[in-house]
Formats: sequence, structure tokens, C-alpha cells
Amino acid sequence: MQFLNAQGMEMPVIGLGTWQIVGEECREVVTRGLELGYRHIDTAQAYENEKDVGQALIASGLRREEIFLTSKVWYTRLDYERVKSSTEKSLERLRTDYLDLMLVHWPNPEYPLDRTLGALMELQAEGKVRHVGVSNFPSRQLQDACEQAPIACLQIEYHPYLSQTTLLELAQRRGVNVVAYSPLARGRVFDDATLRSIGEKYGKTAGQIGLRWLLQQGVGAIPKARSEAHLRENFDVFDFELTEAEMKTIFGLHDEERIIDPAWAPEWD
Repeated sequence: MQFLNAQGMEMPVIGLGTWQIVGEECREVVTRGLELGYRHIDTAQAYENEKDVGQALIASGLRREEIFLTSKVWYTRLDYERVKSSTEKSLERLRTDYLDLMLVHWPNPEYPLDRTLGALMELQAEGKVRHVGVSNFPSRQLQDACEQAPIACLQIEYHPYLSQTTLLELAQRRGVNVVAYSPLARGRVFDDATLRSIGEKYGKTAGQIGLRWLLQQGVGAIPKARSEAHLRENFDVFDFELTEAEMKTIFGLHDEERIIDPAWAPEWD
């Protein structure tokens, strides 16, 4: 297993994303992922599956400290009091005393960022949140956040069709880990002729090439998977390395396709 390190945080570079997986399916996927060696599990208040994830973690029999657990405060709960109360509820649903990482899910100008981050830092001081981060923050908001708190992680949409080099460079300068969600572009990578061609050289799938491209930039990834085959595939990306020419070719696939762009999204870079 490889790790990302920032602000004293050690995070497994490949995690298991759980967006849109709920109920028994969520419990089964997380359980199987943990059996296969995943130790980084990503959830969020808005996913409505924290209780399912918590049940799977308990059922796994693993010690809590063996698992890196991330959740996110929803963008309508960013006032001081609700940051604290909603995090307490997340801990209850997840059946844990602490989160390894709590992210602000989306920036929201209706709530002062200093108050939001102040609440998270208080939770950190109380031992209920080990590390603080943000998600979906473009450059200006990320700069603001870094001025006000020890931001350990930025989670953003990042895949071969949406190269986030500007944000990545800023994050790396500020000592912030970057983790890619939707790293497989909701399955678009699977049929990409360029990625499949590169994969043939290594005996890897197009999806594994896309994940490896991220890892070689120093970016973590939390691909979602429902089947055991895909769980195994997404985890099997540590035994080969892309050449500089192959990396450049994949960067050339960028076409600014953004999969996640809700009405409340900020103005992107």
C-alpha cells in the first residue's frame, strides 16, 4: 500500500468511494473491500450511507486505527453549530469516536469560512476529527482555507478528461494532498481507445491506466466499485509505471468534461 502524507496525515493513496451505494449493497461492498485490503473508506453526510459504512466497519473485525475514514459536512450545514452537531451525528452513524478526515463538501458563501473551519478545528482539538480538509474548492477558496486552517486534503473531480493541474500545483505548494473523485469519469475511461492501447502494453485495463496516471502525479483516488472484480481491479495499480510519453499522451485527452457540476457549485478555475 502506498500513502499520501500532509499535515501529519498518512492516507492510503487508493480508497473506496461509496457515493450512490446504500443499504445492504453498501455494507456488502465495504465489507468485501476491507477483506481485499482497502483501508481508506470515503463517505459523506449527503450520501445517506454513513450508518451502512459504520456497520461494515464494525463487522470487519478490524481495529479502528487500521482504517482511514473520511466523511464530509454538507454545504447547507456549514454554520458553526451545525458543523459540530452534524459531525457528532456522523460519528454516531459511523459508530466511531473519531474521523481521520472531515471535509467541507462544497464551499458556500452564505457561511463565513472562518467559522466553518473554526468549528472543525475545535472538533480536531477534541480528538473527534484527526484532520481537516475541503472538497470542490477552486483556487481562490483553497487559498482562503489554507490561510485559516491546516488543510490536509483537497478532494476534487479529477480524471483524464478533466486535468486539474492548476489546483494540483497550488495544493502541492501549500502542502495539501489532492484526492480525485470520479477518477474513472463515471466509466468513460473504460472505452477510451488511447487508454486501452496503453493498457495492452502492461496487461492492464483502461481504468487501471487512468488510476495510475493520477498516482504518478501524486494524486490519490477514491474510485467507486460495486463488484468484486472492479474492487480488485482498482486496487491492482501498484506494479507498473507509465512512461513520460504515456503520461503526456493521457494529459492530451483533457477536454474539460466536468461530470459533477450542481447548481450550488462555485465558479471553477
